[in-house]
Amino acid sequence: MERQQNSVIGTPADNVVVQRRSKGKSYRLSYRSCLSAASRLGLTPSMTSRRMNSSRRAPKSHNIKERVDPEQLALLVKTEWQLSYITPLYQFRHTQLKSYSRQLSAFIAAQKLQGVAVEVDGPQDHYKVSISMVPGLVEADDDAETVLIQILSKATFAPRDEPQRRVWSGWLTCVNGNPEYLRSLPKDFICLPLFGSHGPENLTTVVKSWFQGTFDCCFGPLEISQTSLQWLMALWTNCHAESSIQHLTMVWSIPVAPPLQVTYTVDPQDAWELWSSVRKERDGGRKEEEEDQGSVDIEEVTHFIQSLKSHFYRHFRLDVSAGCLSQVSTGLGSAKASGRIKISNSRYMITTLMLLTECALLKLPI
Repeated sequence: MERQQNSVIGTPADNVVVQRRSKGKSYRLSYRSCLSAASRLGLTPSMTSRRMNSSRRAPKSHNIKERVDPEQLALLVKTEWQLSYITPLYQFRHTQLKSYSRQLSAFIAAQKLQGVAVEVDGPQDHYKVSISMVPGLVEADDDAETVLIQILSKATFAPRDEPQRRVWSGWLTCVNGNPEYLRSLPKDFICLPLFGSHGPENLTTVVKSWFQGTFDCCFGPLEISQTSLQWLMALWTNCHAESSIQHLTMVWSIPVAPPLQVTYTVDPQDAWELWSSVRKERDGGRKEEEEDQGSVDIEEVTHFIQSLKSHFYRHFRLDVSAGCLSQVSTGLGSAKASGRIKISNSRYMITTLMLLTECALLKLPI
């Protein structure tokens, strides 16, 4: 196979593409100092002393449109979001969102006057910010309501009657957050640890800067670990009986010279049958009451992934275990190790956001 070319190989069960190629100032200052010190010294955040859950509820279809505004939901699905984690916000109030919208609009205008590059596709007349609540996108009593941010604008020389268009969007959420951690926070702090952004990076930087200055919080990149990618693969595959996953695609990066990238696509029915066999094998050793809970264990996920790897090796004599899983996708969504996520089916949004919220909480420095 020549370099920089794709080779597609099919089997009854899979397709493969291999490509070469506190409440007061002192408390808040000490809070930020703690974050800086942890970053400078490379200390392991205390929250990460916890491990990712080894068992979680099997995903179930939710008609989320019954509790979340359809227009807001339409903005959240079928868009690829770049994820970050965000530390608890000091004195953030859901009742003040209109005021925050005006403040952020003014902040963006001030940044432009100071020469900060915030233009999108050419000079913009002005930016209008809308910060709103998304009621219903929660799972537990301790979860704070999701917040949606939209930045609208239009070109400087656009016709007067031309409507503003959305040039950037983002959200902050907490879905089934760890109750012990959430209840331990001082009352003036709100925890919305998962942040998603879609739009020009310069606007993302400006928005983050405003949040940091206004609510004394900090952002950090949220990569999606191999374990989390594997969890998403298994949870999405588990949904196939109710909503076809259409395909199960994995991208593996193999550390050889030149770099090797393997795209491994499995027929949805084959993936479902393999997953079902893993579930049945595990069910044989479970107690009846545990079966009723419909839980999925990490052992099942590991067995599922190992079976897929073994199948690949039998056909192509390449052990992808030598590399890293960098991307997974199905008809329900896609996720990349770099922290990019796309949710394509709102019925399973809660399941996906629960896992990502857990990942974000485990990244918090304190």
